[in-house]
Amino acid sequence: MAEKMDAKLDYSKQSTETPVDTNRKLRIGFIGCGWIAGSHIDSYKRMSDVEIVAGCDLIPGKAKAFFERNGVAGVKTDYASHKEMLDDDSLKLDAVSVCTYNRQHAIPTIYALNKGVNVLLEKPFTVTLDEAVEVMRAEKESGKVLSIGFQPRLDANMQMIKKIVDSGELGKIYYIQTGGGRRRGIPTPFGTTFIRDDTAGLGALADIGCYSLDMVLNAVGYPKPLTVTGYKSDFFGKDPAYYPNHPEYAKEFSVDDFAAAFIRLEGGIILDFRIAWAMNIDTPGDTILLGTKGGLRIPSTDCWNGTVGGPMKIYKTIGGVNMVTEVPIIESKGSLFDKKIRSFLDACKYGLPAPVPTSQILYNQAILDGIARSARAGKEIKITIPKI
Repeated sequence: MAEKMDAKLDYSKQSTETPVDTNRKLRIGFIGCGWIAGSHIDSYKRMSDVEIVAGCDLIPGKAKAFFERNGVAGVKTDYASHKEMLDDDSLKLDAVSVCTYNRQHAIPTIYALNKGVNVLLEKPFTVTLDEAVEVMRAEKESGKVLSIGFQPRLDANMQMIKKIVDSGELGKIYYIQTGGGRRRGIPTPFGTTFIRDDTAGLGALADIGCYSLDMVLNAVGYPKPLTVTGYKSDFFGKDPAYYPNHPEYAKEFSVDDFAAAFIRLEGGIILDFRIAWAMNIDTPGDTILLGTKGGLRIPSTDCWNGTVGGPMKIYKTIGGVNMVTEVPIIESKGSLFDKKIRSFLDACKYGLPAPVPTSQILYNQAILDGIARSARAGKEIKITIPKI
């Protein structure tokens, strides 16, 4: 039962310094103990109202080694699957972090929700739109908190983008260009789960593309996507020369290392999108929002890192004179990952809405899914989102 709280918490201002009620500790479990789980456990360890009690992984012994490596004792890990762990009523789990590879996001999340356990699900939401819909149906039926791991939402500079749009200074937004990526950044240092279709399902498109989409879609109120023309390629990932120490990776590469799309959104907004793990240029361009009263330029970053690449600029014409206003960088205090974990915990503890709700990220997932389907079909497709 969620505790009552007099005022809704402001997630944007939270940090590890925010006072927390330690009278009741939240009991946390891990589903998946790979690379990203390390960031989750680092943050949980800094939360004074958390007790990490269980974890599981498909690879025998991996969970046990993970908790030992991270200095967390007394964690139960003798589970062959997420079902075994979630069926163990003695754990009295309040929440789980789902840190599996992409194609295993939906199944354990649905099972956890059906068991009455809150879920923090790492991005991307899922691989397909159909999976996302099934997860949301379980969420609706359970009444539990399900938040998606988009910590850039909590960056003050990202929030400034939305404030600028909401202020009306840009007028009606009609065109958005966004994306980003890495000149050389296929994530093979973490093994091959990121680059195989049977584990990842999508490559750069879902890994960092979901972030850049969220940055602009959240700013303009997450309008519904209507149609998409998508393109994907894998020229770098399938080239053995890309991996001088592991040329065999080229044979395993079966996702995208570059994707682009032209998306029509509700409200007459056009979204021009591109994302890359590898490309022969430093950046595919800055993010720009064009409105009827002004424009906003958001500098790109070398490697999409959850914030902006420099001071943003607002372009307006005032009294017949073209003006440019620079928006200074806001120095964030505290870890964005810590803020993500804290906001999720508070939502569970005090009955608050999910910090990053599936009702929004469903549209993000519909676009990712639409790009992949359009690329396979070689033509524009209509996006149809089932009723939840």
